[in-house]
Amino acid sequence: MTPDNVALFATIILLLPMIYLLLAAPAFLLVRLDIRPVALLLRAMFNGYFLTLAIAGAIGTMAVVLDGRLVLALGIGLIAAFAVSSRRWFPRQMDARLSDGDAGDADAVRRLRRLHWGGMLSNAIQLVVVVASIPYIAVAP
Repeated sequence: MTPDNVALFATIILLLPMIYLLLAAPAFLLVRLDIRPVALLLRAMFNGYFLTLAIAGAIGTMAVVLDGRLVLALGIGLIAAFAVSSRRWFPRQMDARLSDGDAGDADAVRRLRRLHWGGMLSNAIQLVVVVASIPYIAVAP
């Protein structure tokens, strides 16, 4: 069997933002999130990640649909849809924790850190699923 170049292209496009977050997000474990500019930078990083993942997912979905791989398109489309919904939900949650911290809630930083861990875990799970799927999607149907 020959490799399916469109499927590989779509997978690589999808992996780029995931690998970026995998490498960038752990650095925020080394800093305190009660420093507002640091927390805002973390928020901006996740917001940009979800936006980039949604765009990459849309491009990948369109590419594999045009190639006729509808099951793969559904999988990539689900990742893109998750990124779109996460981009709406995640920054709101971060803003709520930031405003709680500004209001004097001592527990807000712990909840912000837990949200940070959740975002990294979500990305790691998606990354493992996409990488584990490569042998199945890289060959022509």
